[in-house]
Amino acid sequence: MSTSVHPDLRANRLGPDEYALRFADASPPLSKGKALLEAERCLYCFDAPCSTACPTHIDVPAFIRRIAEDNLLGAATAILEANPLGGMCARVCPTENLCEQVCVRNTQSGHPVAIGRLQRYATDALMQSAQPQIFTRATSSGKKVAVLGAGPAGLACAHILARLGHEVMVFDARAKGGGLNEYGLAGYKTTDNFAQAELQWLLGIGGIALRTGWKLQTAAQLDSLRTDFDALFLGMGLAATHHLGVPGEELTGVQDAVEFIATLRQCDDLSKLPVGRRVIVIGGGMTAVDAAVQSRLLGADEVHMVYRRGPEQMSASRAEQEWAQTHGVTIHHWLAPLEVVASNGHASAVRFARQQLVEGKLCATGEVQTLAADMVLKAIGQRLGNSVLAQSGLQMQGDRIATDAAGQTNLEGVWAGGDCRAGGLELTVQAVAHGKQSALAIHEHLMNPTVSSRT
Repeated sequence: MSTSVHPDLRANRLGPDEYALRFADASPPLSKGKALLEAERCLYCFDAPCSTACPTHIDVPAFIRRIAEDNLLGAATAILEANPLGGMCARVCPTENLCEQVCVRNTQSGHPVAIGRLQRYATDALMQSAQPQIFTRATSSGKKVAVLGAGPAGLACAHILARLGHEVMVFDARAKGGGLNEYGLAGYKTTDNFAQAELQWLLGIGGIALRTGWKLQTAAQLDSLRTDFDALFLGMGLAATHHLGVPGEELTGVQDAVEFIATLRQCDDLSKLPVGRRVIVIGGGMTAVDAAVQSRLLGADEVHMVYRRGPEQMSASRAEQEWAQTHGVTIHHWLAPLEVVASNGHASAVRFARQQLVEGKLCATGEVQTLAADMVLKAIGQRLGNSVLAQSGLQMQGDRIATDAAGQTNLEGVWAGGDCRAGGLELTVQAVAHGKQSALAIHEHLMNPTVSSRT
């Protein structure tokens, strides 16, 4: 099927000064006065539900009390001891679904303590101080650990292992470390190159070497790592994306949303980044929201975010959905893609089938809706997509690595965490929690191999 519509996909849609304004910090840091006032709202609960709700179990009342006492070093220390990527998590965690959701102030009045913003206030103060490195390494253990993936899980694991005295080599396929934090998050969430600043802080403890441009392509590579190192942690995230499986998916103008975001994040001049006048984002998660909002910020006139189920089933939080809508994104529900329509080899529209639930199953109603588009972004989820892992003997659960609660795989001396580990929530903070759990388990294995060996 073809149309006569001429696609409008181009760069430089805005004035030269507008890009910086549009991509400014989405949630500016608290001033000292506002931070102190907010900290004083905390009830400093015993056995606080907010700490339990945090996957890394930060002692929230303790760090907020220290902010109230204007002890920012103490506050940051409490945060980073539990979560070494506490600065990034303060920026990107869906706190409204985690710690703030169970805040007693929220249950009483619907207005929780701004835990995430207070966490950023404390960690930013440390990062910007003259002596941001607060941790020291333990005496060298003489042990070496390999970490695959320089994303949140791998970096958290590496930092904790280095603190415990082990030597860590981190391997990553990309040109920069940081993983999702560097390549996969909206620019307005991570301004001022914060992902790299946090990475340098993490590496600053010493004992961690970062090797970029290294890809796991053969089972022999994995075997070599197991031979050369005393333990191995797999934290490579999800490198592949799902396909729509509809005609026209390979047309010019159709792109993976994660690729679009990664390109945007590495772009030095956003005015040179092409965007459609009419953009369709297919998906219902946070990646879809980030892609849709950034398309609008780049100058798209119309952005439609389309999801095949209802709003309650979207993995993007309610706050994220509202964020998209306040930026002019139109969200459609109960529409499944049927075809990307072509015009001279370029995407010009998407045909969708209206869906409904019948006895718990999605079924087409027979109604078809077509939305014009110059650019189509696919945000329908990612997958591990690396056959080498199964070939190496790793037990898989679906498309991800099966582990025990501490992240240990079925292979001796091999742990896994983050998005590549089965059963995860695909959240930065949970990836950090996985890295932390595995680091402690690896340390126990290295120091007491007979006791910790898996049977």
